[in-house]
Amino acid sequence: MKAELWTIASCGIFFALIAPIYWVLSGDVTGSVALLMTTLLCVLIVFYLAVVARQIPDRPEDRSDAEIIDGAGELGFFPASSWWPLWAAMSFATIVLGVVFGWWLFIIGVGVGVIALVGWVFEFYRGVHKH
Repeated sequence: MKAELWTIASCGIFFALIAPIYWVLSGDVTGSVALLMTTLLCVLIVFYLAVVARQIPDRPEDRSDAEIIDGAGELGFFPASSWWPLWAAMSFATIVLGVVFGWWLFIIGVGVGVIALVGWVFEFYRGVHKH
């Protein structure tokens, strides 16, 4: 987490230095507040990464003497393909069109959307891909 921490910290330092310069040169309050909020967001992320970095033992990415094999292992589960995102997107489009054309279409879209969402969530709990 140390590399990520220093990347976000350097961005925060940059925004902290730029915000007052921008305010003095432009007088724009909105942009200055946006830069200040961006600085505070970077501080929040750096705090989170610092806390998490203390809880995690040294990763291979954080050591200079690490080998490629040190980072080997299971990366996760990647599904091959799924039709449920298509049905979820089509139901969302039906919901949006239902707001435009009529509530009856909206209700149909919500019904199909619930079915698509349940199917997408429980896709790997039944059938061939069950595990």
